[in-house]
Amino acid sequence: MGLAAYKRTIRESETPRQIERRILSRVTHELADKGQGFDATEDKSERLNILASGLRDAIYENQRFWSALRFDLSEPENKMPDGLKASLISIALWVDRHSTALMAGEGRLAGLVEINGNIAAGLAGQAAPQMQEV
Repeated sequence: MGLAAYKRTIRESETPRQIERRILSRVTHELADKGQGFDATEDKSERLNILASGLRDAIYENQRFWSALRFDLSEPENKMPDGLKASLISIALWVDRHSTALMAGEGRLAGLVEINGNIAAGLAGQAAPQMQEV
């Protein structure tokens, strides 16, 4: 089966919720993988080196995911309960602000990884995982 056919099969067999969980899980793994050592150091130049070694791209991808989710949640056709929509939009706004700080070498990455993990677990219908040190 060609790659295009494989991708089409995935799109046709996964629900939007499963797709969101898969993307969020992948992005969260990248954040944790590329961000090793970020929270353990306060040295700005070391943090900037970690960002340049792939963490910046992972943070950007995470921001894109949350931005797309925020847009989808704000659409009038979205049938999600209003309270849940408002909570997720609030989280998306926090992710955006926190990501901007991280890109400047400030803040802690662990909070972003934890939130993503909790949301991915919720999308999978599981209890939130225990936070792991990044």
